[in-house]
Amino acid sequence: MSTALPDAMATAAAVRSGETTAREVVEESIRRIERLDPRLNAMVGTRFDEALAEVDAGLPDGPLTGVPVVVKSLAADVAGLPTTGGSRLWADDVATADSELVRRYKAAGMVVLGTTNTPELGKNASTEPVLHGACHNPWSLDHSTGGSSGGSAAAVAAGLVPVAHGNDGGGSIRIPAAVCGLFGLKPSRGLIPGAPYASTISSPTSVHGALTTTVRDSALMLDVSAGRAAGQATFAATAPAGGYLGCVERDPGRLRIGLATVVPDGPAVDPAGVVAARRTADLLSDLGHQVVEIALPVAYPDFARHSGVVMGANLVAHVDDRLAELGRGLRDDDIEPFTRVMYDRYSSLPMADLLRALEGFEQVGFATAALFTGPDALDVVLTPMLCLRTPRLGVLDTTTPEVMYTLAPGMAGFTSLVNVTGGSAMSVPAGFDADGLPLGAHFFTDLGGEALLLSLAGQLERAAPWPRHAPLAG
Repeated sequence: MSTALPDAMATAAAVRSGETTAREVVEESIRRIERLDPRLNAMVGTRFDEALAEVDAGLPDGPLTGVPVVVKSLAADVAGLPTTGGSRLWADDVATADSELVRRYKAAGMVVLGTTNTPELGKNASTEPVLHGACHNPWSLDHSTGGSSGGSAAAVAAGLVPVAHGNDGGGSIRIPAAVCGLFGLKPSRGLIPGAPYASTISSPTSVHGALTTTVRDSALMLDVSAGRAAGQATFAATAPAGGYLGCVERDPGRLRIGLATVVPDGPAVDPAGVVAARRTADLLSDLGHQVVEIALPVAYPDFARHSGVVMGANLVAHVDDRLAELGRGLRDDDIEPFTRVMYDRYSSLPMADLLRALEGFEQVGFATAALFTGPDALDVVLTPMLCLRTPRLGVLDTTTPEVMYTLAPGMAGFTSLVNVTGGSAMSVPAGFDADGLPLGAHFFTDLGGEALLLSLAGQLERAAPWPRHAPLAG
């Protein structure tokens, strides 16, 4: 029986040394997808013949030559594959060209095998779209993979591919990483281009990144992905000298780390998440860091409402543009009930309210930045990843909007703050709950803090290694 491929760097090294060939690696990944994905439903589009043809024609000589990768089917295009965004309204929309980020993957020598499952337009923290059906967690098939990069997380955790693309508008890389036992880095706003999608200004909460089994893979994926696209409005700092990969082995020094376990005026936090954060804090103390208890400076309603307005306006514009393209009005079966509630709610949004929300983003940023300045400045903040336990499939049900509005904050209570500020954040594996499901520890810092986070994550990975794959990957 085939086994999961090693991480992307080890896979690329094996191809480079002649220990294996790119074709053998890609064929093994295809076999794993065909054998395991019927139980996971992680994949929604494949291009196996095209991928093998690219290998046979000769791949670019890059740092990840021969490494298979899959791309989330939302805001990133793979030529010839549907770009559904998990929505029936886009079910027959097929990409005619690769996104800039996909082109960068291919230029680094990677082989794109297909696209992955996502909730409708990324608006659920669990990957259960009506169009494609639920994605199943490799650690427990009855449980959610999180969202909205749930298909990508399942593919990596089950060893279908070494790494996968994801994007994060409220925790959508970090949440799936946590519940699937992976490392997930949310880069700073503007660091990785979204072209041809104009998203840096119009959808400022959302950024692209990757889901990986190792910290070094995330660092290298950032090295091959980061950098301004022509015409892009860029906010993030430039890459450090020597690249992000060099940060992973670097000693972060003695850091001052703030531990927050409460979401002010927000959802209650499950004890398992608090235990994971405090266990991580103890490890950090053992490693020589100073850990201090803090309170987050912004209440949940004060950033959630701004994020809701900006994301809601973005949703309305995209749905309206699609309907104009199709030349018809909105039908009852075009979008899911929760998406429809959002669409109806924000369709009459005054323009001034959108401006106030964007100004609110800046005010939240000012308040949060105070954590990292002044005489008591912190280097990093540590929190639980989720407020809820990993839900079973069917709990976060978009056909019942009232349930979504009640439970969704429990998934993104800590994470969405950093999407509003634009800063950098990560989920680091932090053990398991009483049911054997993975837990994550959430870290964030200011804009441009990727180098610091990767250095700290590398130190944690060396001190307390985590399992690379779920048991299903065997």
